[in-house]
Amino acid sequence: MLREDLEKDFDALLPGASGAQGATRRTALKTALGVGYAAAAAPLMAQTAIRTPADGLTVGEITYEVGGFKVPAYRAAPAGRTGLPVVLVIQEIFGVHEYIADTARRFARAGYLAIAPELFARQGDPTSYGEIGKIMSEIVAKVPDAQVMADLDGALRWAAANGGDVRKAGITGFCWGGRITWLYAAHGPVKAGVAWYGRLVGTASELTPRHPVDIAANLKAPVLGLYGSADAGIPLDTVDKMKAALASGSPAARASQFVVYPEAPHAFHADYRPSFRQGPAEDGFKRALEWFKANGAA
Repeated sequence: MLREDLEKDFDALLPGASGAQGATRRTALKTALGVGYAAAAAPLMAQTAIRTPADGLTVGEITYEVGGFKVPAYRAAPAGRTGLPVVLVIQEIFGVHEYIADTARRFARAGYLAIAPELFARQGDPTSYGEIGKIMSEIVAKVPDAQVMADLDGALRWAAANGGDVRKAGITGFCWGGRITWLYAAHGPVKAGVAWYGRLVGTASELTPRHPVDIAANLKAPVLGLYGSADAGIPLDTVDKMKAALASGSPAARASQFVVYPEAPHAFHADYRPSFRQGPAEDGFKRALEWFKANGAA
C-alpha cells in the first residue's frame, strides 16, 4: 500500500481531520509509521542511514494527554516485557521522523522503553517544511519551554502506566533536543541525561527564559554532553562556559561530563545526513548506554 493511501485511510478513521487538526493527525500517522525524513534536512544520505529492525519489539504510535491536548509519540520497547528502564528520545528541529524513530528502536534493542514525543505537535508539522528558516520561525520559535517540560512529564506518566520503571528514567536529545535534555535534567525526575550537540547559551525570551548555562548549577541529574570541535553553531568557548557553571553547582552538576570529538561537525550522529561521522556516532551511543547504566537509568 502506498504511503498516500495510508494517510487517506488514517484520515478516514479520524473524522474531521482537516486544517490544523488534520495536520496534527497526519503528524501522528508519520510518527506511528516511523517513515520518511524531513524535507528540510536535505541533502539526504539515506542510503547510508542505519536501519534498526522492529522484530521482537513493540513499536508505533501512542498518545497521552497533557492539558487537554493529546500528544502523539513514537514508542519502541522489547515486546512482552514490563519493568523496563525508560528513555525519552528528544527530536531535532525536524520533528519525529525516521531517524528519531530508528534511534528509539536502537534503545529498545538495548532493553529500554523508548518514547519520542512530538513536541511541536501543537505548533505544526516540521516534516512538511522544505526550509530550515521557516521551521525555525513558524514552529520552533513558538514552542514554550514550559510546554515541552510538561509534555515530557506526561510521557513519563504514560511510561509508568505502560510497562516502564520511571525510577530508572533517562533522557537524550539531538540538536534542539540536546538543549532540552539539559533543561529537563534540571526539571524532571530522570536519573541521567545525554545531550548531543545542544546549544548551551542564548538570549532569554518569554518562551525560552533560561538556557542550559543558566540552569547548569541546579541540575538534578548528571548530563553527558557529546559535542564536536568543528561545530560551527556551538563555539567551544560556550562549552567552557558550561563547564565552569557546572563546576560550582549541585552534585549532579559536578558529576556531569563533556566529550568533544575532534573535527566532528554539528549533527555527527545524524546518519541520514552528510554531517554523519561514524566513529564519533558509534562511540557516543556506546557512551550514552554506559552513562545511563552508571547513573541508575538502566
